[in-house]
Amino acid sequence: MAHAAGPAHAHRAGRYIAQPTGYRAFHPAALPPDPPVELTGDLQRLLSAADRALGRLDGSVLTLPNPDLFVLMYVRKEAVLSSQIEGTQSSLQDLLSAEAQIFDENMPRDVDEVVNYVRAMKHGLARLAELPVSVRLIREIHSELMQGVRGGRLTPGELRTSQNWIGPAGCTLATATFVPPPQHEVPQALGALENFLHRDDDLPPLVKIGLAHVQFETIHPFLDGNGRVGRLLITFLLTERQVLHKPVLYLSHYFKRHRQEYYEHLQAVRDRGEWESWLAFFLRGVVEVAHEATETARRILHLREQHRSAITEHLGRAAGSGHRVLESLFDRPIVTVADVQGITGTTYAAANQLVGRLVQLEVLQEMTGYTRNRRFRYAPYIALFNDTPPAG
Repeated sequence: MAHAAGPAHAHRAGRYIAQPTGYRAFHPAALPPDPPVELTGDLQRLLSAADRALGRLDGSVLTLPNPDLFVLMYVRKEAVLSSQIEGTQSSLQDLLSAEAQIFDENMPRDVDEVVNYVRAMKHGLARLAELPVSVRLIREIHSELMQGVRGGRLTPGELRTSQNWIGPAGCTLATATFVPPPQHEVPQALGALENFLHRDDDLPPLVKIGLAHVQFETIHPFLDGNGRVGRLLITFLLTERQVLHKPVLYLSHYFKRHRQEYYEHLQAVRDRGEWESWLAFFLRGVVEVAHEATETARRILHLREQHRSAITEHLGRAAGSGHRVLESLFDRPIVTVADVQGITGTTYAAANQLVGRLVQLEVLQEMTGYTRNRRFRYAPYIALFNDTPPAG
């Protein structure tokens, strides 16, 4: 927005300060921005549209039978996309295979990073019951995220004690695109961000969350994993503020689709104080992704009804066991015959026969090509998350 670029706004997000060794580092101003964010015109309309879209998403997910069964797939999708923004190659199928302990030599080595992201998300959501979004929670999440992976040697859970910078490969402090605040300023900057999050004010929750995301990325408090932790923060704040009752918004899908624009908006806030332009971009993303996630919920419901009917119609006396297996597949969509035996409490032979019948009904699909150690996936369900279905 043009008005955000005037002189009054130039240092609105902070200022660059020359350091003793010659490079310039950014010192973020405390939130909220001064002058305040102008929630007028387009921004006001986008905020209303985002609130409505999230309300519809929340409603559609809460109408699903046992919504918690489905939440994990939304979380997995966000994990894959957020990690891909940082350059990982692993797909949703790779993540599901790793969780099911199917190890294929062609699987990308970085799948561990995505597994960690899911673990960090689950850990954070569980902790929110007893701990607010805070520096302590952020450090715990980082520790889960970076344990034993590329960058894991860079002190998981510890705030950085050296200067970092952002820019193309091979750049130096002098040629970096952006240099975050010096390490000794990080604890104070994070503390100020935590105070802002818990301060009583009139800012709409989505605006507050949008501001907080940029501030976290600007502080860049860790040596690695800042982008992913900053995107996890959005999910935690949405659920903590009960903007969403379940973490079913994969906003990384939008950030990945508009990756260059995403980074340009972050930088425009720092350089020119363009908070309004960032918030418009952020809110458009919320609207777009909420519609996609709502459509996914509708398709889940349709798929479940279709497969429940098929099981009731074709499985006769085994229908009860078939329904139990179907419900479990929404949470864990890759199974073995032994898993099915555990779910149904039947003999191995009966479980094997049931799996065969579910394959005939095209509920399950064998995925290894082996005769032993076979694994079966709920392919139609996984497909709903693999590519975002067109809204409609």
